[in-house]
Amino acid sequence: MRIQFKKAAVVLAVVGSVLLTSCSAGASSDGGGGGGGGNGQPGSDQVSIGLAAEPASLDFTKTDGAAIPQVLLYNVYETLVKENQQGQLVPDLAKSWTISKDRKTYVFNLVPNAKFTNGKPFTAADAKFSIDRVKTDWTISLKSAMDVVKSTQVLSPTKLKVTLTRPSNDWLYRMSTRIGAMFSRTGVNKLATDPIGTGPYKFGKWVRGDSITLVRNDGYWGQKPYFKTVVFKYFKDPTALNDALLSGTINVIGTVQSPESLGQFKNNPKYNVIEGTTNGEVVLSFNNGSGPMTSKKLRQAVRYGINHKALVDTCWGGYGKLIGSMVPPTDPWYQDLTGMYPYDPAKAKQLLKESGHANDTIRLRIPTLPYAESCGTVVKSQLEQLGFHIKLDQLEFPAAWLTTVFTNADYDMSIVAHVEPRDLGAVFGDPNYYLRYNNPKLRELLQKADEGTKQQQITYMEQAARMISQDAAADFLFLLPNLMVADKDITGLPKNAISESFDVSQLGRA
Repeated sequence: MRIQFKKAAVVLAVVGSVLLTSCSAGASSDGGGGGGGGNGQPGSDQVSIGLAAEPASLDFTKTDGAAIPQVLLYNVYETLVKENQQGQLVPDLAKSWTISKDRKTYVFNLVPNAKFTNGKPFTAADAKFSIDRVKTDWTISLKSAMDVVKSTQVLSPTKLKVTLTRPSNDWLYRMSTRIGAMFSRTGVNKLATDPIGTGPYKFGKWVRGDSITLVRNDGYWGQKPYFKTVVFKYFKDPTALNDALLSGTINVIGTVQSPESLGQFKNNPKYNVIEGTTNGEVVLSFNNGSGPMTSKKLRQAVRYGINHKALVDTCWGGYGKLIGSMVPPTDPWYQDLTGMYPYDPAKAKQLLKESGHANDTIRLRIPTLPYAESCGTVVKSQLEQLGFHIKLDQLEFPAAWLTTVFTNADYDMSIVAHVEPRDLGAVFGDPNYYLRYNNPKLRELLQKADEGTKQQQITYMEQAARMISQDAAADFLFLLPNLMVADKDITGLPKNAISESFDVSQLGRA
């Protein structure tokens, strides 16, 4: 089949408060490029966006977490294809592509005039280099999505052939995410501090603990963005983030950290409040590999013991959608599974007793992020009322939480929002992931879904989501809303946030 589109310019955002990422403080890291810092008042040529979670590094090939692609993907690094607000794949550096009848061979026709910010032209050789490099040089878990690639071949400077080992419904979609980022063959030596891409913006500077500045790429091959400078400013305190908008220090709250504060903006004609959806599932994670949560009855007791509606009303101002699974409504295989574990205190108490862990202390170890801290106290309170013994530990985010929970799995329960798109397989299909969920039957379903027809993909993914929920591999507290506030004259902001990227290329001023 042949897929041909016109270049589509869309704005995609990701909820920055909930990112599995890192923040750090320290000395400035200047990657060159200039363009102003993050401390001045916004001007007509600058827009400043307030977020919560700062990256630990700018190299998403070796550092897990979504805060890096939030800033760099689609802005600095481009992909062959990208995802629009409707979840469709549209052209980026590939203006068109063909897929063979056996669904194993892709031929991409690349744009002819793209250049990296180091002055080198973007060619099929760079695309081959970037795809091959995921297997050889990347270290993060998401790299496994490229394992299906058998070979890459340069057919001409603007034509690339990719052959898969088997049909894969997922592979082309993953090419719109961070693993599809296109790198310069001569620009990967300092990815942690000096990213080089083909995008509408280039890296300006990073003041650790404060801000990251992007500068308009005047040599960009596509439509030039409106703002010369974009500043991402980071705030650990929700009140400080709100005050920054009220004082004019920033123009946009990219992630509302305290939904109860929205009233002050909704009633003010100076601001525009955006309410939409995301694919960020706030997950009450269970350690399925060791400790008391290896007991299915105990996991089920927790699921029955949480009043999800009351939790959302209490800890997130009533915003957010109850979904009951690891699938958001924007995915084709969404099902409402909230009825699988309805709030049932009596059943929770009985299962707790039957589990043999009624007297055990369960360690709920959460990151110091606003949503986790707020919802963690509610989870603790609700479960303790039913006889659970919960020890709540707040771990400094990112360093302590990433090391203790994410890397070492030294926890019983945690709370974190997973915002990577279509991440059911990544979270539950890898037994080495921090949930340590090991289910061969699930992995078999995931492979069938990937190799089958589009309808088979939906059917098998629905079965996979039900299997995970029935097994109580985790509890799904709610789906994060996309809540943003901006100066009234800022245009181009999205309603929904379903990608890893906060694409600023379409922002403007009325």
